[in-house]
Amino acid sequence: MPKYWDPEIETMPVENLKKLQERKLKELVHYVYEHFHFYRKRFIEHGIRPEDIHTLEDVRKLPFTFKTDLIDNYPTGMFCVPNAKLVRFPVSSGTTGKPIVVGYTQKDIEEWAVSLARGFTYIGVGKNDILQVSYGYGLFTGGLGAHYGSDKIGATVLPTSSGNTECQLDLMRDLGTTIIACTSSYFLYMIETAKNLGISIKERYEIKDGIFRS
Repeated sequence: MPKYWDPEIETMPVENLKKLQERKLKELVHYVYEHFHFYRKRFIEHGIRPEDIHTLEDVRKLPFTFKTDLIDNYPTGMFCVPNAKLVRFPVSSGTTGKPIVVGYTQKDIEEWAVSLARGFTYIGVGKNDILQVSYGYGLFTGGLGAHYGSDKIGATVLPTSSGNTECQLDLMRDLGTTIIACTSSYFLYMIETAKNLGISIKERYEIKDGIFRS
């Protein structure tokens, strides 16, 4: 049986869910049109007004946002709120040019934590688990998201970030990690490193599940 973080939302009848999604879509479209010159201009260029959006099917009327838009408006030209309302600046690696800067409000952080708590709860993560976050922290958003979600459900977080793999394997064993969160490629590297050290993760560790995002 699946477990739910918020049963009222997660088991909502489809018709009720659709109504909620439509209401939020219309609120979002009105907000960006009224508060953000970029989207207002893009909507006008495509002959779209907020009043044209009534149902979920109408989302196909909305113009696309492209990665080049984010690059061209570096660093904060795509934000819909003033900096005073922001609490985080996650940033991409910028390997293909200018990095992408994202601004999170406190509400964004809270919603993000809840979304991860839902996913973690659904696969059986709970307060008795030790969740090792081996995604990168730093400027990357992944490690923090897993950390916030784990905090939300009350699991114990082991914030190892990425790298220093032999130390991670020691901590994983000594502290009894039960859930590992990292990229699939890094976990494969962990397994290979353990094998080279003569260690079997399957036999020597308490991991019961993994959360992998490439």
